[in-house]
Amino acid sequence: MRDLTIQRLDGSFHRWSELLDLILASFAYMDGRIDPASSALSLTPQSLKEKARSELAYIAMDGDKIAGCIFCRAEPDTLYVGKLAVLPGAQGKGVGRRLLAMAETAANNLGLTALRLETRIELTENHATFASWGFVKTAENRHAGFAHTTSIEMRKSLA
Repeated sequence: MRDLTIQRLDGSFHRWSELLDLILASFAYMDGRIDPASSALSLTPQSLKEKARSELAYIAMDGDKIAGCIFCRAEPDTLYVGKLAVLPGAQGKGVGRRLLAMAETAANNLGLTALRLETRIELTENHATFASWGFVKTAENRHAGFAHTTSIEMRKSLA
């Protein structure tokens, strides 16, 4: 990972199928663990392209290989972090932290005071990772049609 660079996705990016493969590989460990299934399963190369147009999106490049990505959406006082994905072989090597640092910079540039994310209730290892990165649990949520908690919301203050 010594050649890791972070790039903002713009109109010149064309590797949407490869980016989708990265997200699906990164989220594959959730298959059979979370209910409902991840919204990542409904993504297409075209929907990712559209998502990158309407949100802030960054990729981590390890040489010419896409190692990770993050998509963020500005809200009234927070930057919502979604689809933070790191190739399984690159996990634990600082890629996610570097992408999150870009989200923090973007939030600061937009005058936003916090990052916000949601993670599934079953993925307790994610809760612990995000907590170690400065996020705190702020809410429990449920998907439409579910009577029980399906996700937790976490925030990281940037003050």
